[in-house]
Amino acid sequence: QVQLTESGGGSVQSGGSLRLSCAASGVIFSIGNMNWYRQVPGKQRELVASISVNGDTTYMPSVKGRFIISRDRYKKAMSLQMTQLRPEDTAVYICSFSIYSPSSSIPFDTWGQGTQVTVSS
Repeated sequence: QVQLTESGGGSVQSGGSLRLSCAASGVIFSIGNMNWYRQVPGKQRELVASISVNGDTTYMPSVKGRFIISRDRYKKAMSLQMTQLRPEDTAVYICSFSIYSPSSSIPFDTWGQGTQVTVSS
């Protein structure tokens, strides 16, 4: 069984910074794409940032230049460094990994439980 554990959420004032982390545990052969999503009640889940196996990154337009996603292949973990935070960044941030098990060449998506980020003005 694979689990993702997030940490680093909290409350900050506008303009502040937070660093989110997500680590995988369990039987894992390898990890493909790693993603951060965010969810606000009543709204669709948004893909905030992604990082590929090769380290290629993508960001949603509103966070480009403010957030940096990174991954540690040896620790099976990734981070999201968030700076210049705005009230509209307030959400539950959820990590997702594309996991390859030793017994299958087809990856499956695993999700964390989410961590709350609150930015006050």
